[in-house]
Amino acid sequence: MRTRLLALVLLLLLAGCSSGGTRDDGRITLRFQSLAWQEESVEANKELVKEWNAAHPGVRVEYVQGTWDSVHDQLLTAFEGGEAPDIIHDASDDLADFAYGGYLADLTDLLPARLKSDIPQRSWETTTFGDGVYGVPFLQEPRVLIANASWLKRSGVRIPTPEKPWSWAEFRRITEQLSGRGKYGVAWPLKEPVSATLNLSLSTGGRLFHRGADGKVTVRFEAADQVVPRTIRAQAGTDRSASPTTLGSGGSDTLPGFFGGRYAMVPLGFSYRQQIVQQAPKGFAWQVLPAPAGAGGLTQGVSPQTLSVAQDSPHKKEAAAFIDFLLRPENMVRLALGDWMLPTGSRALNDPALRTPEHGWATGTALAAHLRPAPAQTVRGYPEWKDKVATPALQEYYSGAIGLRELRKRLEKDGNPVLARYQR
Repeated sequence: MRTRLLALVLLLLLAGCSSGGTRDDGRITLRFQSLAWQEESVEANKELVKEWNAAHPGVRVEYVQGTWDSVHDQLLTAFEGGEAPDIIHDASDDLADFAYGGYLADLTDLLPARLKSDIPQRSWETTTFGDGVYGVPFLQEPRVLIANASWLKRSGVRIPTPEKPWSWAEFRRITEQLSGRGKYGVAWPLKEPVSATLNLSLSTGGRLFHRGADGKVTVRFEAADQVVPRTIRAQAGTDRSASPTTLGSGGSDTLPGFFGGRYAMVPLGFSYRQQIVQQAPKGFAWQVLPAPAGAGGLTQGVSPQTLSVAQDSPHKKEAAAFIDFLLRPENMVRLALGDWMLPTGSRALNDPALRTPEHGWATGTALAAHLRPAPAQTVRGYPEWKDKVATPALQEYYSGAIGLRELRKRLEKDGNPVLARYQR
């Protein structure tokens, strides 16, 4: 209730600041709610809005600053109240309920051929629900290993590359080799363990969610799904090569220990490089390594950031035109640099600015071809399953409180009834 009240207050504030539609002078006004939060990213978005407005006097875009905190509830309140922004910034794994609920416009016939062809089909799959496309995926980030370069060099271990990555078994051996005397080969920040576990498990051939001929999804925690969680559990509980204190931490919480020489590596999203550049002590040498590979190679799941159009917007065509402008290759590069993420567009991804070895950009772009839709992407009921079933179960498993058999029981036996309620 508190979250919904806060979302309603935010909605009223946003509505009071601006309202879309057609003005008395005939000029169209569109509201663009952006979730950009890093200074460089906010600046890039605002500059692009200014450039659009200068070139399109008849269609003015108002920039509305949103927040990733409780965005789902805030948008739901806006949709139900008829006050949703025209252009909506979100993430693809948050779109399913909005798309099936009729709150988002089908963009299939609104987007230009240029944009459709520039973004690979695997990315479009993250925003396709049924027969419609309900968002444009434009920024994405793989999970990578941020490593203490000096530590690894001194140890003499083989340094992985996208061409020759570590296997999960090799990764476990190396983290054990790097550990000892109060130091750890790896620090896993698993405060939110579900997406990290599921997305990385694509590299081992894991699927977890299985869709039957009737279209209904069930959970099966099979051998391929178990490789990643068993590795993490072994590192933390058996090998003592993963810090047990970081299992309940967020990514940013691990950085002081990483800079202080307590952890050799931290698995993080690609965009964390910005924090490292800003916060690392002078002279601290670090590098970006690919995540381990398994039967599925370097494949991993992602939920790209997206741009959608509200179904209630009276100016869907103009809103789609603004999205097309925002995601021109040169503009997509600006947005990617501002967020320290990878663009989905093929032309933007080939820009030299994103292929430099500096700060690991080249490693990231080499991983782009291996990114696939996150396993839970189109699963209705996933947010409830994640919050009520999977998160507590994985947290207890990683801490050693329950075993693999109990974890499987909770994910399947306890989790499937939750998903079933959304598929009737």
